Amino acid sequence: MSPDFTARTASFHTTRWTRVCAAKSDSDEGRRALADLCDAYYEPVITFLRCELRDADAARDMAHAFFADILAGGAILSADPVKGRFRSYLLGAVKHFLAHQRDAWRRKKRGGGSEHLALEQEEALQVADRRQPAPDQEFDRQWAVVVLRRALDALRAECVVEGKSEIFDKLQPWLNGEAVQGDQVELATTLGMNLNSLKSHVHRLKQRFRHHVKAEIAGTLAETSSVDEELAALLACLRRS
Repeated sequence: MSPDFTARTASFHTTRWTRVCAAKSDSDEGRRALADLCDAYYEPVITFLRCELRDADAARDMAHAFFADILAGGAILSADPVKGRFRSYLLGAVKHFLAHQRDAWRRKKRGGGSEHLALEQEEALQVADRRQPAPDQEFDRQWAVVVLRRALDALRAECVVEGKSEIFDKLQPWLNGEAVQGDQVELATTLGMNLNSLKSHVHRLKQRFRHHVKAEIAGTLAETSSVDEELAALLACLRRS
């Protein structure tokens, strides 16, 4: 991997959320950065809404409406860089959006509006069954899963550029916790290396994976926020799952 490529990638990751907070809705650059973050972290939002609404179709429709509102630029004006985390902003924003939709539904149900919500919309806006998983925890858990997946994708792309895609494919289970006890000597032979060399490659990939995880996290934080603190929170989310 070339130093220039690594530097460009690091720069992109460490400035995405900062660019959004700085530019708000008045900049094409800020809008592009926000669209990238929303696209990347759609899954935590849809997971949260499924927990709240108990209806996959309603959750998807609500998510689309929410992101359309976010990308229109109005909601982002309330983003505070001092708060630091895009994760916190996104969860707060979707909660506010859902509460607003529920209030509108209740007003119309009382006859305060001229339009009637369709049956499926009414069902979508029912209060969550509290016996189900806590929506906030599910949001955070899915957030952690997305961060790890994006970091793994970045590492895969790096290995492809270096001509080491086969090594990555064979050693990936050691990175995502899917590895089982097996004949490492046979695997090393398959890859044309000795056992010590195999262990060295595994160690290097783990280091690079951690680098990409931290880079992904950094891209969702303000410059003054702690990547290590957010990494600890991510690991705690995974342990609870």
